[in-house]
Amino acid sequence: MQRRVLIRGAHAASAAAGLMILTLAALAQSPKIGDPPEAKNMRLVGYNDLHGRSAYQPTIHHQGSRYIAYIGHHGGTPEVPQPVNRLTGQAENNGTSIVDVTDPAQPKYLAHVPGLQGHYEEGGAQMVRVCDGKTLPKGDASKTYMLRVFGGRAHEIWDVTDPAKPALLTKIVEGLKDTHKSWWECDTGIAYLVSGVEGWRVKRMTQVFDLSDPSKPVHIRDFGLVGQEPGSTGAVPIELHGPISTGPQGNRVYFGYGTNKGGVLQIVDREKLLNGPKEPTVENLRYPVVGQVDMLPFNGAHTVFPMLKMPVAEFAKDKDGKVRDFVMIVDEQILNECQEARQLVFFVDVTIESRPMVVSNFSVPEASGNFCQRGGRFGSHSSNESMAPVFYKKIAFIAYFNAGVRAVDVRNPYQPKEIGYFIPSITEATDKRCIKVDGVDRCKTAIQSNNVETDDRGYIYVVDRANTGMHILELTGEARAIAGLQ
Repeated sequence: MQRRVLIRGAHAASAAAGLMILTLAALAQSPKIGDPPEAKNMRLVGYNDLHGRSAYQPTIHHQGSRYIAYIGHHGGTPEVPQPVNRLTGQAENNGTSIVDVTDPAQPKYLAHVPGLQGHYEEGGAQMVRVCDGKTLPKGDASKTYMLRVFGGRAHEIWDVTDPAKPALLTKIVEGLKDTHKSWWECDTGIAYLVSGVEGWRVKRMTQVFDLSDPSKPVHIRDFGLVGQEPGSTGAVPIELHGPISTGPQGNRVYFGYGTNKGGVLQIVDREKLLNGPKEPTVENLRYPVVGQVDMLPFNGAHTVFPMLKMPVAEFAKDKDGKVRDFVMIVDEQILNECQEARQLVFFVDVTIESRPMVVSNFSVPEASGNFCQRGGRFGSHSSNESMAPVFYKKIAFIAYFNAGVRAVDVRNPYQPKEIGYFIPSITEATDKRCIKVDGVDRCKTAIQSNNVETDDRGYIYVVDRANTGMHILELTGEARAIAGLQ
C-alpha cells in the first residue's frame, strides 16, 4: 500500500526548496576515492592498473589459446614523465602495455614496450593493431605481429609471437610530423597509416602500405582531402583522425577527419584507392571518393564505424528500404568542464552513398550526473571497433570520458537507445584535470574513460586517460539479453 503525503502552502514550498538544495548538493559532489562505481546493466569483471599510465587504444587479440590485450599509451606527465615498469623496476617512457586477459577476472601484465619520450600527445605510442602471420598473405605462419606508432614520429612492426617478449621487426616509415589511429587488414595486409608526411599541408593524412609481408613494407600511395596535398593553396581542410576498412569484400574505406570541429566522413572505393592513379593531384584524390558528409564547424569525426546491410525491424513490412547501410560517427570532446560545444554520436544513413544523411544522434544527458561540474572532459570520444558478431549491429559501446562507457542499442539506428553504463571508481592514481578560472588553475580528479574495445567472448575493455587503468566489464540484465548472451 502506498501512502501519499500532501504538504500545503508555505510548508510545501519550504519542503520543495529543501529537497532541491539537498539534490543539488548531492549532484555537486564529485566522486571521491572509495566511492563505488556507477553502473546500470554492466558489471566489473577484472581490472589492471596498467602501471599508472595514461591509456589510449586497446586492441584485444585472440592469440592461440589465449586472449591478449595490447594497449597504446599517451606520453607521460611533467610530474611522472616515466612511470616504473614493475616487471623490471625500470622507469620507462609510456609506450605499449601487453596484458594476458584469457581469464578476464585475473588479467596478467606481461610486458611494456617503451615509446617516444615526451608528455601527453607528444610522446608514447598511442595506436596498436595486431595480425597473425597465418592470416597475412606473406606472413610467417608461426608468428604474430604488432603494428604500432612510435609517438608521432614513426610506424613500427613488432614480433609479439611471445607477447611477454616483444621484439622490434622493422620500422615502416620514420621522420613524420604526427601519427594516430591506423587500420590494418589482416587478411590482405593492406594498412592505412595515419601519418604526417613532409610537404603535405596537415600533420595527419593517409599513407597506404602493403604489409602482407611485415618484414618488407611496400608503400602504395599517399591520400587525403583535396586541399591537403603538397602545392595546393587556399583553406586547409581538417586533418585525418582515422580510417576503418571493410576490406575487399565490402570494397569501402571510411575516413574520419577532425575531432571536435570541421568533421568530415569520407566514403572511398577501396579498389580505386589502391589501384587508381596515385600522384596526389586534385583529380586523383577525388577519383576514389563515392560519398562525403561535411559536418558542422564545431563537431568532428573521431571514429567512423560502418554498420552495413542492417535490417531495420520497423521497416520490415515496407516494400523498399527495409535493409540499409549506416555509419556511426563519434566526435571527440577536447576541453574540460564543457568549455566548448558538446560532442555527440551521429548515425548516418549511407544506403545511397552519394547522398548520405544524418538520421539520429545519441548523447548522455548532462543533468543525469552533473557531468559538466565533475571535472575533466564530458562528451563522446570513441566507440568499440570490433565487428565480431557478439555485439556488431546490436550494441555499440561509447567511451564518454567522465561519464564512463555507455552501452547503446543500435538495432534501429534511427532511434538509438542507451541500455547500460559503467563509470569506474577513481583511485589514488587518477590524475587531475584543470581549467583556468580568473587566471588560476582549478583542478578536479575525474575518471576519463578514453577508448573502449570488445572481444568475441562478449567482454568490454575500457581504458582511462587519467591513469586509472583498464576495466574489464560484462553486460547484465536487459543489455545482456539484447546481445543474446547466456
